[in-house]
Amino acid sequence: MSDPCETTEHHLDRLLRRALNSFDLPDSTVDRLGTALAHSSSLHSSHHSSVLHRETYRHTYLLADGSALTLWELVHSGGRDVRSTRRHELYHDEADARIAASRLAGSFSDSPAFGDEGMPEAPVDLEMLTMLMSAPPAPLPRMYAPDNSADHARRVLRRAENADRPGEQKALLLRAAFAHHITQIFGRQCDVDGRPAGFTLYEHAFLLLDGSETSLWEVEHTATPDGRHMCEVYEDEPAARAAMESRTRIC
Repeated sequence: MSDPCETTEHHLDRLLRRALNSFDLPDSTVDRLGTALAHSSSLHSSHHSSVLHRETYRHTYLLADGSALTLWELVHSGGRDVRSTRRHELYHDEADARIAASRLAGSFSDSPAFGDEGMPEAPVDLEMLTMLMSAPPAPLPRMYAPDNSADHARRVLRRAENADRPGEQKALLLRAAFAHHITQIFGRQCDVDGRPAGFTLYEHAFLLLDGSETSLWEVEHTATPDGRHMCEVYEDEPAARAAMESRTRIC
């Protein structure tokens, strides 16, 4: 619930300042938020465990033109010192907020990992990880949603950190995207060189104006020297899976 003593301008300024990824918001969204007249905030979902505390908040703004705009805020922390490690992320699309939340679940061992109670105690080696990644996923019907899809594609490409990410030709093609569908293809928590790491693979499928389809394959992982999250984007699924396999050999 909103604080009745807080102005919409102050609320919005505080929200944007504390978000680690506010620069990822579309420019058009930030411009529209500048005309906000009133706001309402509510808790959308939450999850609390011994290793992960996560809440998703819905912030809705009434704009000067009479329309409404919603931002999704993901607040999370891990470990014992919950309050001092709270982090805030902000998303324009609910789907992006859900993806970020599922990424957190993998990185904080929110789901049981191999070696935990009730699971086999044998370590997960490279061969087993490769086998799991090569297992074909159950096919799911695509339900394309027309929701600023060209801008969604731009943001996916912008957050990619790999040098071999899709180039300008792919970016130009995706400017014609008018609908998209996001599918989580793979997710696994395992040990990489004695340290826990999470791997998640997403397909961002886009429907173009000419009726054709194209996809971006996004790998989210924590197999980095300092354990931070890293995003990589590839043209096709084999390249994305090969990247995940190669990441198990670093650290």
